[in-house]
Amino acid sequence: MIYVYATILTISNLLFWASILFGLPGTWLMILAAAAADLWLVDEAMFGWPVLLTAVVLATLGEILEFYLGAAGSRAAGGSRRAAALAIAGGIIGAIVGTAFPVPLLGTLIGASLGAFIGSLLGDLWAGRPMFLSVEAGRGAAAGRFWGTVAKMAVGGVIVVILGVAAFL
Repeated sequence: MIYVYATILTISNLLFWASILFGLPGTWLMILAAAAADLWLVDEAMFGWPVLLTAVVLATLGEILEFYLGAAGSRAAGGSRRAAALAIAGGIIGAIVGTAFPVPLLGTLIGASLGAFIGSLLGDLWAGRPMFLSVEAGRGAAAGRFWGTVAKMAVGGVIVVILGVAAFL
């Protein structure tokens, strides 16, 4: 019966992993599901604290990478703090709106990148910067959001593998 639970948990974790593209806390949902399975299956615990702690450290790293790369893209291109802040907000809004794009899953990533671009552009224009510099900061924000999401997806993939292997051992 433990293998049935391990299979259900692994499939759930794959869905949680995909939810990262939508801006949802997929890595934390994986950890929550693994911890719940460990508490529920007291006699046949799937994970030990070292595995769960490793997953927490990796999830924290993924969040730091996503946040840092998302905001740093605008700042690295010379954007203002206001542009960086609006790039984060625009990325979240863009991810939600991008979900309606006809390209499954990638529409969300495209929407998030486009939202970060628009947010950064508006933030710099609001701060009184010239259009050309604002567009450059917007490009940096879009690239940062894209690579931040890719980095978090990579970290999430590692968590899926670690929890999947540990569940079946």
